[in-house]
Amino acid sequence: MGGVAPQGVRPHRGRMILAFGIVGFVCCIIFATLAWVMGGNDLKEMAAGRMDRSGEGLTKAGKILGMIACILAIVGIVIQIIVLLVGGGLFWASARSGAM
Repeated sequence: MGGVAPQGVRPHRGRMILAFGIVGFVCCIIFATLAWVMGGNDLKEMAAGRMDRSGEGLTKAGKILGMIACILAIVGIVIQIIVLLVGGGLFWASARSGAM
């Protein structure tokens, strides 16, 4: 796992992609997006034989973490928008009725 890439192929970036996936899942959506995109690109390169396949598991794990983090972030943003719209609508409805 920690060796040198075979001759003629680029070394894998599995550890970095996994780290990006973890950081993206925990705190920063930018890293999650990077893990998703870079993981997808690296897996294509591995399948084509242009990148060392020894980091395939790490790369897949990082990509999946990045995907989950991005999807959860999007769902969270949609929920926040709905809450703001509903909450704002309730506020204006109560303000018009003089309940405040």
